[in-house]
Amino acid sequence: MQDIDQRDRELLSALQGEIPLVSTPFAFLGQALDMSEKEVIKRTERLKRDGIVRQLSAQFDPRALGYRSCLVAARVAPQRLEEAAAAINAHPGVTQNYRRNNDFNLWFTLHVAPQSKLGLEATIAVLGREAECDVVRPLPTLRQYKTTDSELGSAPDDEHAQTTQLTPQETECVRLLQRDLPLQPRPFDALARVSGIAADELLAAARALQKRGQIRRFTATIHSRKSGFVATAMGVWIVPKDEVDDYAAKLAQHRAVSHCYLRPVYDDWPYNLYTTVHARSVDECESVINDLATDAGLRQKQVLFPVKEYKKSRLGYFAPEAEEWENAHAALAAAAS
Repeated sequence: MQDIDQRDRELLSALQGEIPLVSTPFAFLGQALDMSEKEVIKRTERLKRDGIVRQLSAQFDPRALGYRSCLVAARVAPQRLEEAAAAINAHPGVTQNYRRNNDFNLWFTLHVAPQSKLGLEATIAVLGREAECDVVRPLPTLRQYKTTDSELGSAPDDEHAQTTQLTPQETECVRLLQRDLPLQPRPFDALARVSGIAADELLAAARALQKRGQIRRFTATIHSRKSGFVATAMGVWIVPKDEVDDYAAKLAQHRAVSHCYLRPVYDDWPYNLYTTVHARSVDECESVINDLATDAGLRQKQVLFPVKEYKKSRLGYFAPEAEEWENAHAALAAAAS
């Protein structure tokens, strides 16, 4: 792997900023950077080969596309965890799935498409039955206080963002635009060739989706560089209902906290405020959360660590596999309803 030079850094900055939705985007970027189109493509190829750039693609707002999502906590018999995780992972809309150090030992994030016949709640119920979970607790975001995720919006999980229903052609364009942009002079032509859509139609749809906020931006996804943070913990807190905003503000201001959410409570799970903490070790995560508790004056908390990662993947928008999963589980869905 070669060391990146100043020109690489300038290119990376441009790629992470905005890749223009024009027929020759690399030539356009090159004009701004005083690079030839050929050099932009060659340097980008090397940055990908060296594992610095992951891919070039559209970043979508899932809620603006009509998707619904939810964090789910499940209690599974320890001897069945592997089998249960595999059953849950089979759903294409599950993007994260972890074993955690708690009686609620399986935590996953689920997304369902706007055309889902089951919907979010029924899909969670089906997954709980399919995985033979003892208890399943949906934990949608009721309020978001802090996030650093570029693909997350500010609206709660269980609220529908302002959406514009996609036409069938726009849906196909979303499927194309989430792919890695080919590194060639007219990359959108190459994307369009695998469908029945013309390149100018693909670009026009991309611009319309961006104008409506359904595409946040077309950009490079960069592999995380070594930051020293190797441990992550979820701090869950019991906070008085009428003081949540005040306590959330105190917790969210700490630089080690990347996310802070309000979620619902249950008789067997009374924790309503969630913070994600990143640090250089498990011990340091616990220390940060203990400091947060002291500073905020909170006593009732738990620290949840990922013991095992079962799944972590990008969401594939409008993937036909999701519909196939629903059709294959129709009988179980009827029983769940």
